[in-house]
Amino acid sequence: LVQLVESGGGSVQAGGSLRLSCAASGDTNSVNCMAWFRQAPGKERERVALLNTRFGSTYYGDSVEGRFTISQDNAKNTVYLQMNSLKPEDTAMYYCAAGRSWGGGYCYVRDASEGRYNFWGQGTQVTVSS
Repeated sequence: LVQLVESGGGSVQAGGSLRLSCAASGDTNSVNCMAWFRQAPGKERERVALLNTRFGSTYYGDSVEGRFTISQDNAKNTVYLQMNSLKPEDTAMYYCAAGRSWGGGYCYVRDASEGRYNFWGQGTQVTVSS
């Protein structure tokens, strides 16, 4: 099992920045696909960033490309989401998720569905005001 704990959410004005953290514990060697999802009220949960911790490759949703950066600190077993140039439409609950690769260490890139992730954190709220 893998436990995930998010932190770093809060309220910020448009144009500001926040950094979310996801601390992983447990059998972290069993997963190498770390992702951030978000869910706004009345909307479906969407993946905004994906990190393959084995190869270091990253992928982003179109809505956050160029503004958000996902990274990792292996020594701390922590994944981060640096969010810059925040917009009111970024307001959502943000979740950290961990998943196993489908083979050869590769993550599901095109398939961004929640079902590809085995473990989830409790979420952290991000609110961006205009």
